[in-house]
Amino acid sequence: MAASVREKQAAALKRMLNFNTSPLKNTAAEPVWKVLIYDRFGQDIISPLLAVKELRDMGITLHLLLHSDRDPIPDVPAIYFVMPTEENIDRICQDLRNQLYESYYLNFISAISRSKLEDIASAALSANAVTQVTKVFDQYLNFITLEDDMFILCNQNKELISYHAINKPDIMDTEMEAIMDTIVDSLFCFFVTLGAVPIIRCPRGNAAEMVAVKLDKKLRENLRDARNSLFTGDNMGAGQFSFQRPLFVLADRNLDLATPLHHTWTYQALIHDVLDFHLNRVSMDESVGSEASPSGARPKKKNKKSYDLTAADKFWQKHKGSPFPEVAESVQEELDTYRAQEDEVKRLKSIMGLEGEDEGPISSISMSDNTAKLTSAVSSLPELLEKKRLIDLHTNVATAVLDHIKSRKLDVYFEYEEKLMSKSTLEKSLLDIISDPDAGTPEDKMRLFLIFYITALQPPSETDLDQYKKALLETGCDLSSLNYIKQWKAFTKIAATPSNYGNSGVKPMGLFSRVMNSGSQFVMEGVKHLVLKQHETDDYRYFDPKMLRGSESSTPRNKNPFQEAIVFVVGGGNYIEYQNLVDYTKAKPGKRVLYGCSELFNAGQFIKQLSSLGQK
Repeated sequence: MAASVREKQAAALKRMLNFNTSPLKNTAAEPVWKVLIYDRFGQDIISPLLAVKELRDMGITLHLLLHSDRDPIPDVPAIYFVMPTEENIDRICQDLRNQLYESYYLNFISAISRSKLEDIASAALSANAVTQVTKVFDQYLNFITLEDDMFILCNQNKELISYHAINKPDIMDTEMEAIMDTIVDSLFCFFVTLGAVPIIRCPRGNAAEMVAVKLDKKLRENLRDARNSLFTGDNMGAGQFSFQRPLFVLADRNLDLATPLHHTWTYQALIHDVLDFHLNRVSMDESVGSEASPSGARPKKKNKKSYDLTAADKFWQKHKGSPFPEVAESVQEELDTYRAQEDEVKRLKSIMGLEGEDEGPISSISMSDNTAKLTSAVSSLPELLEKKRLIDLHTNVATAVLDHIKSRKLDVYFEYEEKLMSKSTLEKSLLDIISDPDAGTPEDKMRLFLIFYITALQPPSETDLDQYKKALLETGCDLSSLNYIKQWKAFTKIAATPSNYGNSGVKPMGLFSRVMNSGSQFVMEGVKHLVLKQHETDDYRYFDPKMLRGSESSTPRNKNPFQEAIVFVVGGGNYIEYQNLVDYTKAKPGKRVLYGCSELFNAGQFIKQLSSLGQK
């Protein structure tokens, strides 16, 4: 398989950190020492891809935020990686005036405008630093890759392109244009990095269509300007996936509001739901020893501990999509294997007389034999310690997740919602779960009720609804999210059609039964809603930025099945959908599907957006 977008973005960053030349493989030469100056956007792009050790190996001695107080280091080159915003440009100009570094390599995450470039030039002139500004580059890296097959647009200022921002009732046309331009700028960067011009499909009449139209125009304009096109010749590197172009399917969050509220059962999605997990780092309170503090003493302060869940962590790669009970078992198995290996090392040490004195004379034969054994044991020690670190990490994380499952009865919620979404028979009434003081937080109850309300073929009668509302209020729920869902349901009407939350299968998936054109039972199960039935996809608009004319009717439709598809949700996405898409792809050998979204939220963050939209 060709390189993934994660590998391509990491390679682009390494090239940038090597003064925009390809890093030479296996050279014994010392790297040039340099400092890296980034803004929060740059930090968010780099941190999931390059560890501090990798930065150090590339000669980065210091990495500092642009807007922090920085001391001059006059004999060192500085590599900047920042967004071309007004305040960033002002600060760069200030650095030039203060002569902070020996030379400046300015890399902009997204393309810089001509007028801002002129501002830098005049600052360099007045500071007499023209020769020090060695290079200025547009990097087109304005998106964040979290997995080989998953990316998001931004983490900073994400409220500017959130579901709430796109759907607020009093939005002005100019605001909407600005949101769409921000999304399109990032998607354009994504395709430049991928080195491929997609075929674009989208449903009609929503934000996804607006993004498609603007993206098609931007790609078309770039392709037309042959001299500066980013999709030709050298810029592509060995870029393409293959000769086949990827299919880019835009979906709109409004097609499915139930999935993001769903209580989930897979490891990664659960971590995102119940712990503080973003940009592949999970932060949690360290459990402090349970010994009681002496009377009158202050309770011990909880330490915050954070763990990176990375591509190098084999356990994570294997189990992030597994159901939680399986993960718990696997952690235990890993621990047992590790203990066996640890005992072996201890045994060898004691045979060698490295532990405990005087264990009788050791014959020279066994001596050399044991030396060999011990050498191999010692050489495998670093690997063993790393294994131990990862086992501890997953033991801590899984234990924290388990505490939430137990205290909130999340398994009950998960099973009940699965039944609701797949229209199976329910043993327990919804009212019982809502009224059970031991089952879940008010937010858990609200999520369950909204899923019921969204997926119901017939909305509950006013009397029933009042009864539900009363029960929800009694448990401390905020009903503003329900106000919004009622308006949304009235507005879309489609939410009531049975085709959306079909009655086949266990893992409804909202959006995805719409794009991979297949009617098999499997698809209906795992990818409800991002894989539309034929008649629905025919109604999807079709754009090919490589065609000279923009009109759709003259477009020869590419009827070949795609090997490579990118599904992108405008209005936000989640790990549940990502995982369902991964499972769907596993059953399609030779196909690769990527998942992207404008922002990544968990159910709690999504419900907050719905509530603020529904406040009267």
